[in-house]
Amino acid sequence: MQVFQKQDSLLGGVDEAVAVLKQCSGYRNPEGAWVVGWDGLEVHALYEGDRIAPRETVMTIEGDYAQFAQLETVYLGCIARRSLVMRNVREVVEAARGKDIFYFPARHDHWLVQTGDGWAAHVAGAIGVSTDAQASWWGGRGMGTVPHGLIAAYGGDTVKAAVKFADAYAEVLVDFDNDSVGTALAVAEALGDRLWGVRLDTSDTLVDRSLWDEMGSFKPTGVNARLVEKVRGALDGAGFGHVRIVVSGGFDAARIREFESAGVPVDAYGVGSSLIRGQNDFTADIVMVDGRPAAKAGRRYEPNPRLERVT
Repeated sequence: MQVFQKQDSLLGGVDEAVAVLKQCSGYRNPEGAWVVGWDGLEVHALYEGDRIAPRETVMTIEGDYAQFAQLETVYLGCIARRSLVMRNVREVVEAARGKDIFYFPARHDHWLVQTGDGWAAHVAGAIGVSTDAQASWWGGRGMGTVPHGLIAAYGGDTVKAAVKFADAYAEVLVDFDNDSVGTALAVAEALGDRLWGVRLDTSDTLVDRSLWDEMGSFKPTGVNARLVEKVRGALDGAGFGHVRIVVSGGFDAARIREFESAGVPVDAYGVGSSLIRGQNDFTADIVMVDGRPAAKAGRRYEPNPRLERVT
């Protein structure tokens, strides 16, 4: 059995796929007892996080087909999902030119995918994830900001919410009142050195009030370059040069590249739903039977010297 896909990508989920084969291959003997089949299989694969080319063989499975045929959908799904996340995250990591990427798509997908997706994002270079579940496979913890909901619970008082939770959250959203400059300064003055950073998350349907006198020469809605520059200038001018600026809200690799090419003074990017969109489908084919070619038309055995035996 030969496994491949059709894009330039990163290989994720291969450890899960191997675990599926180890734990679930086999058969029931005449007495109905389960007989583990792993020892009768010979599996070769690339490593988690390896770059892969279109149609490159990423794994082969040799053995009695009856002992692992039922697992094809499961192990292909593991590899497809994790590779999708890993490729998307690596793309934004490279676009950010070394700046931190925070992985924020948890609320946009089913909670059961969080653990493996968080691991894939971690391997691909994301510096932080938003839930403990996403960080659990490497023994980490989720990270995040003082959220809009918490600010609302304190009557819309961003400073009060930030002060109350300064020891738990080192980053504060400053767009609640649509006054990112004013709120960023107020939070910085209240927290001082305890404030790691502020996050701009202005809705794409709003213009921050700091830009009301500047509209006309650029798109003023949402988080834009001029808004970041205004917040950075205000913080620096007030002596808060240590406070970092994180941006979020509709960011993907293309938009990050635009910001980086323009030299926008962003310190980190929070990226959400774009990291779980797209496709990275994998296919498995029987290509050899008893040492003889047996692939369907259009497919053939494609040996890959990069594969290593899985023990």
